[in-house]
Amino acid sequence: MLTYEDTTENFLKAAHSLGLVTHPEYWLNVRTLEREFACTCHTGLCEDAELQSSCTVAFTWGALDTALSLEGPAGVCEFFHESDEDCPHLHTYAVPPLVLDLSYSQALKGMIISEETLLMLTQALRLYASEHSSRTIETQPGVNMMLQDNRLRPETLTLQQRVEIPIWHPLGMHGLHDDPQMHSSRHYHDPQDSEYEAIAAHPRPEVWLPQIMVEVCQDILHVIAALDATLSYHSS
Repeated sequence: MLTYEDTTENFLKAAHSLGLVTHPEYWLNVRTLEREFACTCHTGLCEDAELQSSCTVAFTWGALDTALSLEGPAGVCEFFHESDEDCPHLHTYAVPPLVLDLSYSQALKGMIISEETLLMLTQALRLYASEHSSRTIETQPGVNMMLQDNRLRPETLTLQQRVEIPIWHPLGMHGLHDDPQMHSSRHYHDPQDSEYEAIAAHPRPEVWLPQIMVEVCQDILHVIAALDATLSYHSS
């Protein structure tokens, strides 16, 4: 079983082990009763953080996430309706993941950059970040603009990434690195399959989540390096 506290602790431990400096924040949404987490990460000294590349990691944790981590797809059934052996929830790979939103930024420090150069930098950043992000399923670069002397000027390079972590998976740790062809060829499981039932009965995401968080933090370090390299390339 996993909890909100377990998940945040696993992330912070992974970040610290790789040398990332973290600034975590925690909230409770009083309307939905969901727990919210956001953590700004960077390398180097905190005093220089505004001039460095940084990443903010955010996710939301609800009661459904706890149910999934404890009982797998059966937790979905019990959360929404009475259990039924023929329910598709029990025989599908389509289990809601835990979504991590990663937001990167790098101040341009007042540099004057042409539109052509800016486009080239964002395209290169997207390519490099995608190639060095093992867990990311979506990468989107951008530029924040500011009004200065009645002209819009680029202020920061940004990058948005999305990571989906299956806090329950019918194939355990192996399923987190599975072959996509397996999913396309067999979406549903045979409920009479004793091997599947044995695996599904013991989700145990607490076993593999620490390693997954290490991989996410390694990706963060790679993308921060890509942002720094992009800015250094233009400066030179």
